[in-house]
Amino acid sequence: MRTAATIAPVWESALGGGATGGVTLARYRGQVRNRSESRYAAGALSPQRRLADLQRLRQETFDVLVVGGGVTGAGAALDAASRGLKVALVEGADLASGTSSRSSKLIHGGLRYLEQMEFPLVHEALRERGLLATLLAPHLVRPIPFLAPLPQEGLLSKVWRRFYYGTGLVLYDAFAGTAGHRGMPRHRHLTAAGARRLFPSLREATVAGAIRYYDGQVDDARFVVTLARTAASLGAAVVTGVRAIGLVREAREVTGMVVRDGEEEFTVRAKTVIAATGVWSSDVSSWLPDAKVGLRVRASKGVHLVVPRSAITGEVGLILRTPKSVLFVIPWGGHWIIGTTDTEWALDRSHPAASAKDIQYLLDQVNEVLERPLTTADIEGVYAGLRPLLSGEEESTSALSREHAVVEPLLGLLLVAGGKFTTYRVMAEDVVDRAARRLPGTRPSATDELPLLGADGFASLWRDRADLARKHGVSVGVIEHLLERYGALTTELLTLIDERPELADALPGAPEYVAAEVVYAARAEGARHLVDVLARRTRISMETSHRGVETARQAAQLMAAELGWSRSTTEEEIKAYLDRVDAERESQRMPDDLTADAARTAVTPAPAKASRR
Repeated sequence: MRTAATIAPVWESALGGGATGGVTLARYRGQVRNRSESRYAAGALSPQRRLADLQRLRQETFDVLVVGGGVTGAGAALDAASRGLKVALVEGADLASGTSSRSSKLIHGGLRYLEQMEFPLVHEALRERGLLATLLAPHLVRPIPFLAPLPQEGLLSKVWRRFYYGTGLVLYDAFAGTAGHRGMPRHRHLTAAGARRLFPSLREATVAGAIRYYDGQVDDARFVVTLARTAASLGAAVVTGVRAIGLVREAREVTGMVVRDGEEEFTVRAKTVIAATGVWSSDVSSWLPDAKVGLRVRASKGVHLVVPRSAITGEVGLILRTPKSVLFVIPWGGHWIIGTTDTEWALDRSHPAASAKDIQYLLDQVNEVLERPLTTADIEGVYAGLRPLLSGEEESTSALSREHAVVEPLLGLLLVAGGKFTTYRVMAEDVVDRAARRLPGTRPSATDELPLLGADGFASLWRDRADLARKHGVSVGVIEHLLERYGALTTELLTLIDERPELADALPGAPEYVAAEVVYAARAEGARHLVDVLARRTRISMETSHRGVETARQAAQLMAAELGWSRSTTEEEIKAYLDRVDAERESQRMPDDLTADAARTAVTPAPAKASRR
């Protein structure tokens, strides 16, 4: 393994310049075509890299300091680094540990926003969807078909519904076409028989036909990790487990942040601070006793259920109208994701809890159209996340805008909030454009032309996956699984397997994953706690009925070897994870938000010992 002293030269070499950046994006892209291995090494978030980046935080003055390791923060760090700026990103917990790992796993334009006449928002989102699926992240974003069922009603009503929905999807496809990089097939009208051929579990009496259309699917947490690693490959210092606790100011100008790493506090100097803190955006007011933040963010809770693929017979997803919003039934490998709710949440934002009421609501809604109703016995996993919505005074959360805002309450401090996962790149570009006003000579954004790590070479590896499987002594299924999660970075996991063939073995209780993924998460993806691996680098915590309990010990032992955990630290990590699972299960038996929150927040925090690594 590389030492801390070797990290900076590795990524300086990948950039062809010094630690401050200074290389043009065009020159960089020309270099990495022939030097992808150097680029991947430069983007490795290893324990040694973390130590080196912590040293940079203490010693250097950055052009941009980003606070928040979700999709918007990681996107802002990438945008700034790709312009040649010196960038740091700090995150108090783990990458994507909040909203950005708990979404519906969709990259979409937002059909319901058409109904709300938010045409510019839909057009923007469809442009980003096309870019991601065709150029920026084709290894992570792929087309997924959906049916919009037409309900059984009177003849006139059926004709009107088909015309109404069809017109919306004509607009959807038209916007995608004018945005360029379509990346998805066009919609198609189906009869009732045609709809049930694609989705036999649809109750015959409830469907008079359907329209099939396409959107994109993504593993949201893996996407954020890849964003952060791409920023790191361009020289950004990316450090998790470091919490921002206060501003550093000279007069009315912000010049940095006071941060905490474990028990140690120190100052990070920066010409501009970008706060991309999602549902915590309003908390920034505690940093500004004499200034107004300039925006309000409300948290909307979205709950999703995960059930086995065998529980529902269908080849496509569903989008269903509900009295409050829309409901998706989404194919997810060997599972289905059913969601989401859309209710205001004013309790603990670090641990949003799903209650028995939320779960029953989702079951009731989906069972209206299924031949065989689902029950709680079918549920493998449940997860809850919070969406940051720009707030007015009286709106319900389902009516609040998904548009974003950038404000500058003090010179040198920028806040970006709102938006949606799909348009993270636009939010990042907007906030860095604003920061660039203070940084003369900054280049325009070019992230619409910069593929994420793992994109270059993905298509050829996918084409040759059978040969790749033979070469490395694994099944084609394993190769496909890895390629769809890591893209061209799969070669790094295969190198691990070549060196240690036992790492090709499936993890206990999680046959879809191999042991190499745990080792790689600790070695190259910044995973520092057991929960980081089971809940975010993999999705074992939500995809298995045991919620990762059967996998925890072996995963912890694999991580311990990489991170140097003692036996006691390893046991603490296992206990913390098992306590978390118990607390989640208990919360999901509670009747309402208040009691569910009390049960969920009873969990013990992750061990401090491991977090110091």
